[in-house]
Amino acid sequence: MRPRKLVVAALVRRDTRILMSRRRADQPMPNLWEFPGGKVEPGEAPVAALAREVREELGCDIEVGGIHDVVFHAYPEFDLVMLVYSATIVRGTPRALEVAEVAWIEATHVPSLDLLPADTPLALALAGTQAGD
Repeated sequence: MRPRKLVVAALVRRDTRILMSRRRADQPMPNLWEFPGGKVEPGEAPVAALAREVREELGCDIEVGGIHDVVFHAYPEFDLVMLVYSATIVRGTPRALEVAEVAWIEATHVPSLDLLPADTPLALALAGTQAGD
């Protein structure tokens, strides 16, 4: 049976822009952009995992809302299930603590970033385009 990883991601919007983070060069799939978030640890609730990951990586606190999307992606080594939650920053300003860079990107420009493969379908949906357009 293939390994399956459960991860969480935050969809944080500010007007027409979306908060994105870029992986460090020393991380798996280096230098790619992604929606902020990370792995759910064993026994950890997904909502708690998302708040923890954003605090650790971006140094700000979020209020986690409802699930915006559930993404499945088959990587060569494992299957990824990503729970994408709508989220709002309630304390602090996002900054790159455990990531290479953070940026507010216009929704229409997110698909043009060098994205993690699993994040591409969501980026296209948020930009109002479909793959192949």
